[in-house]
Amino acid sequence: MDRRKSIQTMILGAGASALAFHGCKTEGDEPVLPETAVTTDTNYYGRTPKEIERVEKLNAEQLFNEHEMETIAVLSTVILPPKEPHGGPIEADVPAFIEFIGKDMPDMQNTLLGGLMWLDHRSNSDNEIEFKEATLEQQKQILDTICNHDLDIPLDEQPLEIQFFALMRNLVVTGYYTSKVGIADLGYKGNSPNVWDGVPDEVLKKHGVAYDPEWIAKCVDQSKRNDIAEWDEKGNLLT
Repeated sequence: MDRRKSIQTMILGAGASALAFHGCKTEGDEPVLPETAVTTDTNYYGRTPKEIERVEKLNAEQLFNEHEMETIAVLSTVILPPKEPHGGPIEADVPAFIEFIGKDMPDMQNTLLGGLMWLDHRSNSDNEIEFKEATLEQQKQILDTICNHDLDIPLDEQPLEIQFFALMRNLVVTGYYTSKVGIADLGYKGNSPNVWDGVPDEVLKKHGVAYDPEWIAKCVDQSKRNDIAEWDEKGNLLT
């Protein structure tokens, strides 16, 4: 199993375990679930006016500066390398997704901002260069020191850099595989109509039954599969 398949299995199985310990923030006594990330598209189908107002307010705010966003972009591609033909985290706007979630769930901000600072500090100490400018091999060497954590210790009790990577990894994977690009990579096609030609004749004969010719013409005529059924006042099928 290659690395991407392993990551797909992780998101479909364990999912966002690192997101769990942050929980959902609350306003008063009412839990508030995290919003779906929104880009510059203002077609917020299905949202209430209050939800639209909140999304637009968050979109207008800035959490990460330019350097931090560039670091997130680089880190996201190390965690989940792009793959043809669909691309990777950059094509899926994962950095923007991460910033939105960070603004929507403020309790993540210290972990995210502190972790980005830690990456640069470690990279400068080891390689005398910022993380985003380091070679891929140098970046992997740093991340290898924080990519695993002791499962017997609660994640929020472990070092900041461990929390950071666990959170970032799950944000990257979640952001990617809930995007149009990531869904295409999974090959998910959604619900698709099939063609039903009725119960096979041999099965009908085995049970001593048969279709009413009038009904079979109405219900199993595939040339009319896109027609909308019409009924009379007594509930009888007309077409």
